[in-house]
This record gives sequence, C-alpha cells and structure tokens, in this order.
Amino acid sequence: MKFPCSLLQVPAVTLAANIIWFPDTFLISKVPAAAKLMDKKSIQSIRSSRDAFLQQKAQTLMKDMQSYYIFATSWMMKMESILSKEPKPDKLSEDLSNRCNIFVQGILYAYSISTIIKTTMNMYMSTQRPMTKTSVKALCRLVELLKVVFIHIFFRFSFVSFICIQNIQFMYLFLFILIYVINVLSPPPKPYSEQRLDVLSALVLAENTLNGPSTKERRLIVSLALSVGTQMKTFKDEELLPLQLVLKKLDLISELRERVKVQCDCSFLYWHRTVFPIYLDDVYENAVDAARIHYMFSALRDCVPTMLHAKHMESCDQLLKCYDTAIMEILNEHLLDKLCKEIEKDLRLSVHTHLKLDDRNPFKVGMKDLAHFFSLKPIRFFNRFIDIRAYVTHYLDKTFYNLTTVALHDWATYSEMRNLATQRYGLVMTEAHLPSQTLEQGLDVLEIMRNIHVFVSRYLYNLNNQVNFTYQFLRKKFYIFSQFMYDEHIKSRLIKDIRFFRETKDQTDQKYPFERAEKFNRGIRKLGLTPDAQSYLDQFRQLISQIGNAMGYVRMIRSGGLHCCSSAIRFVPDLEDIVNFEELVKEEGLSEETQKAASQLDCVLSDLTSNSAEGTEYFKMLVGVFAPEFRSVKNMHLRNFYMIVPPLTVNFVEHSISCKEKLNKKNKVGAAFTDGFAMGVAYILKLLDQYQEFDSLHWFQAVREKYVKEMNAVVKEQNVQSTSQDEKLMQTMNLTQKRLDVYLQEFELLYFSLRSARIFFRADKTAAEETQEKKDRGWLMDP
Repeated sequence: MKFPCSLLQVPAVTLAANIIWFPDTFLISKVPAAAKLMDKKSIQSIRSSRDAFLQQKAQTLMKDMQSYYIFATSWMMKMESILSKEPKPDKLSEDLSNRCNIFVQGILYAYSISTIIKTTMNMYMSTQRPMTKTSVKALCRLVELLKVVFIHIFFRFSFVSFICIQNIQFMYLFLFILIYVINVLSPPPKPYSEQRLDVLSALVLAENTLNGPSTKERRLIVSLALSVGTQMKTFKDEELLPLQLVLKKLDLISELRERVKVQCDCSFLYWHRTVFPIYLDDVYENAVDAARIHYMFSALRDCVPTMLHAKHMESCDQLLKCYDTAIMEILNEHLLDKLCKEIEKDLRLSVHTHLKLDDRNPFKVGMKDLAHFFSLKPIRFFNRFIDIRAYVTHYLDKTFYNLTTVALHDWATYSEMRNLATQRYGLVMTEAHLPSQTLEQGLDVLEIMRNIHVFVSRYLYNLNNQVNFTYQFLRKKFYIFSQFMYDEHIKSRLIKDIRFFRETKDQTDQKYPFERAEKFNRGIRKLGLTPDAQSYLDQFRQLISQIGNAMGYVRMIRSGGLHCCSSAIRFVPDLEDIVNFEELVKEEGLSEETQKAASQLDCVLSDLTSNSAEGTEYFKMLVGVFAPEFRSVKNMHLRNFYMIVPPLTVNFVEHSISCKEKLNKKNKVGAAFTDGFAMGVAYILKLLDQYQEFDSLHWFQAVREKYVKEMNAVVKEQNVQSTSQDEKLMQTMNLTQKRLDVYLQEFELLYFSLRSARIFFRADKTAAEETQEKKDRGWLMDP
C-alpha cells in the first residue's frame, strides 16, 4: 500500500505556534493496522520528500521573498488608488466589489506568506537542521511583509474596511435577488410534494435571513437553508457556482478583521528567537532600510497576548519579564551597543584626521550611513518606547563626560566631537558644564585651596591661562618679602647700585650695566647657601614666583566664574540698560504670580550684572588693598626694590634654562618651562608704584645690546678662524653662539611676559593718576 500523493505535496501542517503535524507519522502511530500495510519505500519517499522540500525552500526562499515583495507592493499601490477615491453613486456596486476584492487579495497574500514562514521555520526546528543566514534574512523579510499587510488592512484603511463591511448589504441584495429570481422563474410542479415544500421553505428562509446585518448566525442559517434549497436540482450548475462564490466572499469580508488578525499573527516567533540576532545584524549592515525594524517589533509584540494566558506559572509577569529582558539584551548587543561604538569611533577618527589612521576611503573600505537610525520614530515594545536617537545620545554624553573628567585637558576635543555629532547625525548633545580651562593639568580645585602654600611653590603653568588669590596668603608672603628687603646686606648693596647708576647713567646711555647685575647675582652667593645649594637671591626669586603663582591661580578661578556668568547673561542685550520687569508687569495689571516671577527675574539679572562687573576690577582691588601699606613711610626700605629686579632676572633666566634642559633628560625632577615670576614682579612693581623707576633703567635694552655685541664678536672670530681649519675651536665657537642665542631668547621671553603681566595692573598709570581718575568718576569723595 502506498501513501496518497497529497501527503507528498503537503509534508507538514502547522497546528499552532511551533506545533507541527506530520500526516505520515500520525497515520503510522495512530493506525497500526494501516502501518502494517505500508511498504518501507512509501515511508521513505515521504521522508525524502520532506528533506527535498527543505532543500528546495533553502534555494528558492530568497526568490519567493522577492516575488511576494513585488506582489505586496503592487497590492498596496492598488489599495492606495482604489480606497483613497470617493465612490461614485452611479457605480456604487462596482466600486464596492473592487474594494472587497482588494481586501480579499490582501488576506490571500497574508495566508500564503504566513504558511511559508511557519512551515519552513517549524520544519527546520523539528528536524533540528540549521538554517543559512540567507534563509533567515529572507524569512525575517517575509515576517516584515506580513505585518505590512496587517497594518495596511487593520490600521491604515480600518475606516474604509468598516465601510465595506457595513455595505455588504449589497451582496445580500444580490443573493436575495438571485434566490428570489430562481425561485420565481422555476415553475414548481403540481401538486407539491413534501420534499418540494421543504426546498421552497428553505429558500424562503434564506431570503428572509438575508434581509438584515451580516452576523455569524445569519450566515450560518443561510448556509444551512441553501444546503436544503439546492436539493432536487433547484439550481443548475452554472447558477449554483456564482451563488457559492458570493457566499464565500461574504464570509470572508464579514470576518475581515478576525481573519487578518489570525493570518498575520506572529506569536510563533517566541519559539524562534534565535533568528533575531541575525536579523538585527542585517538591519545594522543595511542601515538604509532601518525603518523596517518597526515591523519586526510589531511581530514580536504578538507573543504577549499568548503569554498572558500561561497556566504553567503562578503569575505571567515573570514570563513577560524574562521575554522582555531577553529581547532587550539581544537588541543592545547586536544593534544599539554596536551603533554607539561605531558612532563614537567615527567621531574620534573624524576629529583626529591629522593623525596617521587607518584608510577611511569609502571607495575602498565601504561606508554605512548610520544617520538613518536617528530618523526613526521610537519603537514601542511592552510598556516602553525604544528611542535609538536618545539611547546613542545618552551613551555619547555619558562617555564624553566621564572621559573629560579623567583627562580635563581633552575638553576641547570632546566639545568638537559633540558639535560634529550634531552636524553629522543630528544628535542634540548636552554640554558637560565642567570647569573651563581651570584644571588643564589635572589638579582638583578644592585640593588646591586646602593646600595653596604647596600649590604656589610647586605648580608651574602658562601665565595666560591662570587667575585669583587669597588675602591671608599674600600677607604672609609679603612679610617675608619685607624682611628680605630690610636685610642690611641687601639694602646696602641696593643703595650702592642706585648711587652708581645715578653717577654713571650719562656714560652708560641711561642703561643699567649687565655686568653690574651679574656681579650682584654672584655676590649674593657669597653670603651663604642653603643645603640644596640655593642662594638668598634664589629664595627671593622663588618667593616672587609664588606670589605671581597665587595671583595667577586667583585669576584662573575668577575667569571660570566670569565664563559661567557670561554664559548665563549672554541673552541680555545691554547690561547697562536693563528694564525693570516687575514695574512693567504691574503696569499691565497681570496676576500676582506673574509679578513674583518678574521680581525674581529682576533679582537674577541684578546678581548676574553685579557678578560680571565685579570681575573687571578684581586686580585693582588687590592692588588697592596692599598699595597704601607698601608705599607708607614705615616701609621706605621697599623703595629700592626696582634696583634688585635686574639681578633677579639674571637669576631667573639661569634657573629657567636649567629647568628647560631637564625636560629632555630621563630624570625630569625639577623640569619646567615657565612659572609666575613675571606676574609677581609686575604686581610688586605696581604696589610700590615703581614702573617708571624700573623703566628708567632700560634694563632689557642693555641686555639685548650686551648679547648682540658678544654674538657679533663670535661671528667675527669665526670668520677669522675659518681658514685655520681648527675643528675643536670652531665647535667651541658654535657652542658659544648657541648659548648666547638661548640666553638672549630667554631674556626676550621674560620681557614679553613682564609686559603682558603689566597689562593686568594697568601699569601705564601711576597711583596718583589712578586716584585722580577715581575722583573724576565719583568713586572717591574728597575729605
């Protein structure tokens, strides 16, 4: 005995979810007598046909998917064309028929696609055979297509489908007329037989039942009545066929929503979640079609109603939570996290294009336009919305903020990456609001404030990037400063040098001799050295550098505050002419809450304005606090300070060159390239009102003339000795010239730093001129 051919054509039938029914296995296990009559070849042919079916599907699945895509696209265009038009009254019946046909066609497409997906997936799972990635991608595309059909019928044209169902009375009318005409035009034989009367009664019942809404009960009664009414050859075959077709279409259209929902249900995906990672990888690689992910999540949501009826657990919440967690983990791993890292990598490589990086030529390495993901609307899943744009933005904000706190000197790089993310991907990034340009070497501000005495003695920084200070610290340092200047050895040497300069300035062209300052620097070393081989002048230089460092630190902190104030007040057009919002609101007679809000706004604007104005006079305040004391009669010993500046500069230049040379050595202890010495000198000269006295020395002009003269002498000597071919002598001269260049450059850098530092204290004006200026502005009142 052989199996019927139908079993070869239908290798398996999906009953529900992942439960698949094999006809041959069922017959063999449930009908033992029939199993004995079956030959082994027939059984083997059934199994072979099942294997052949899977092999054929693996080969044709991609073509089938493409064909259904074409069919579905054509069907959707027809729906757009037919259902978007208003029906014409004169062609109402024809228009209704076309609409019904297009809905029926969509249901048939959904049935075919659903059958392919369920049969293929379940057969692969039941036979425990692996699917190729191509087959998985094709099946996932068909799942998307299935949800497209569902959304078009059930949601997009739900109102139109409702109108079609409501107007099915036209079909009833057609059936009614058809039955009535057949009943009237077919003359019954006389006399009536009982069987004939039953037939006529059934037809009359069908006529009466059709006169009403298309409910399930009425259609059942019509079907039963026509089953009786079609006996005794009441209808010819050509008359019965259109009647049966209309009845089938009537059943289909009447149950349109239920049938579409059943055919497009994708709850079977709960048992085939292994395809989801491959699907997400495909979506990531083909970012142009990123919008199709909405359809897949719509299919994944179909699993939820089934899980709500789970009986094997006390509560279905645990099952739902596990399913939600599993899907989100897969989504994060195979799409969101990959997207975040790829965007971050692209931003980094774009910002660091000046470095030697891997080849990024899109014609060689390819290119994915990931911006398509950020134009997607949020994806609904369970009780949340998955916003890909917000997820990536949050990741970048968090990453950039954390990395900026670790390496504050890279704040500009991450700021540029934020701007690039906005321009390239449309991501609205959040500003880090970290201190701006205050911690470029990684120190903590609070830690500095607690240990300011350590900071100013060890912290080395660029003058142009620093700010602010404390009064108590300066007072302690100025006490030590005064003691040094009061020392008899220092005071006597300074008085001697001042007398010498006054007596010889006509012979020296009003310039303080470099040799005199160098002699002062060497002479101080004879007074004694500290255990670490530092002279008193070295210690005095360090004291002045610490004062300058403190001034620079305060300016740094104040600049950060001014930056925040300027950012907050940037929307105020004119700081000198700010209207009173509270008065304006009262004039308009607005509510009390509005008046309170206006009053609060006035207070905020007043605070911001005062804070912004306060910073502009901050250095003047520091000068005004100490200047009267420095210039008082009891501190007359400080009036000689300007004369010690030239030896201090010589000492500083030697120290600075030594520190810079250590930058190139392996042991970098003590290595540096600048400090606050220039700021300290400028501040003290301002406190003592000695800028004019120091300028009268023309010190830096004398330094330049000295080194230029020595460099010209070396060049002249080199020209004389060039013919002698003495290599050692030439090397010595080259080294001498290089040393002179270094010293001259270092003195010029100090000169420029000192000139720029004097700008902070408005060094072009004397104390008397500043006092007069304050009186003119009304800042000071005459006693």
